[in-house]
Amino acid sequence: MSDQNQPFFSIQRAYLKDLSLEQPNSPAIFLEQEMPTVEVQLDVAAERLAEEIFEVAVIATVTAKIKDKVAFLVEGKQAGIFEIRNVPVEQLDPLIGIACPTIVYPYLRANVADAISRAGFQPIHLAEVNFQALYEQRLAQLAEQQQAANGEAPASGIVMPDGSSAQTH
Repeated sequence: MSDQNQPFFSIQRAYLKDLSLEQPNSPAIFLEQEMPTVEVQLDVAAERLAEEIFEVAVIATVTAKIKDKVAFLVEGKQAGIFEIRNVPVEQLDPLIGIACPTIVYPYLRANVADAISRAGFQPIHLAEVNFQALYEQRLAQLAEQQQAANGEAPASGIVMPDGSSAQTH
């Protein structure tokens, strides 16, 4: 078997695609003595850029409130460009939905913590994420939605922007 037919997986670049910070109640919020409550939302998005090139992004929204006032809101989108060749089609979607976000996520964690500390708050370090569990949860949700709609099981756990799955692109 030649090297040209060997499975190949490589990250070409990791980059911060978007980062925003809002502090709607500053500076008064800094005078509050209570600890904030923190809510974190996490998502994964993927897009095929070329035949063997994919962009995978992990998106986090962190909202901290003291009583009913927003202390800060941070939204971050960390992405990576991945080259994936000679991978069986049934393995492509899990690779994009599990392995790629696992590589990109530590960069997002660092950028979010840095933005929060630069805003004058104690940094919040996002918890480790089991992207396999997140992927399987998304597959189950898609299966329920598709079975409710037309009785078919989903082909993919990663929904590409045009609505098709990573496998069907």
